[in-house]
Amino acid sequence: MNTLHSSPVPTSRYTDEHRVHMMHPVVCEEAPKLAQARCSSCSLRKVCLPADLSSDELERIDALVCATRPVRRGETLFRAHDAFHSLYAVRTGSFKTSVMHRDGCEQVTGFHIPGDPLGLDGISSGSQSCEAVALEDSTVCVIPFSQLEAICGESRRMQRHLYHLMSAEIVRESGLMMLLGKMTAEQRLASFLLDLAARFRLRGYSGASFNLKMSRDEIGGFLGIKLETVSRMFSRFQREGFVQTQGRQIQILDAERLAQV
Repeated sequence: MNTLHSSPVPTSRYTDEHRVHMMHPVVCEEAPKLAQARCSSCSLRKVCLPADLSSDELERIDALVCATRPVRRGETLFRAHDAFHSLYAVRTGSFKTSVMHRDGCEQVTGFHIPGDPLGLDGISSGSQSCEAVALEDSTVCVIPFSQLEAICGESRRMQRHLYHLMSAEIVRESGLMMLLGKMTAEQRLASFLLDLAARFRLRGYSGASFNLKMSRDEIGGFLGIKLETVSRMFSRFQREGFVQTQGRQIQILDAERLAQV
């Protein structure tokens, strides 16, 4: 971190550039660190890896995923057009992915929680097609793709798992298209909350009570509805007894009725 000298800066040299640099310091990305835990003993293993891996295959995966990278809230893991070298798995925290339209408007394309992969879109073209930003202080496991390919060439289980991840991404994007094209605003928000709850349950967390790390504006950007509409729908769901909200804390009170919206 840069520090200011104790002696004052002469007025003649105290330009707007100095002011901007002091108000907006450059944030350096932290380098990957040696992983503290092995994939074979990670609590997210059942989400990230096939269940039937042999001990030899697990050893190879442990050697492959040998680094984690911290990403602070608001920092970028990768940007659109960055060269593709690695896949990432969210270890702690959460991320949003987004693309920028020609008019400068952001379209949120997904929210990613522990166990989710990041960077799959880079496989086809060799460069990332979206931006991934941390919604809170987070860490990711770094998975060098060239080494993963080598393992998949020798392990049919890992090969099938990689195909499964890519297929799931296609299904997710198809679901998003249906969400944006066919559902009402109420149905979009209800589906979003129920999907998030199901993903938390799969990871061993509560699916009935959880914190939304994304803002309501970001939820609207994902669902294709305005911030005011998101707030109005939350108020309606609470009024009708579907959910209880307190800030970003969400408690689903009646999942069946929420699914019938």
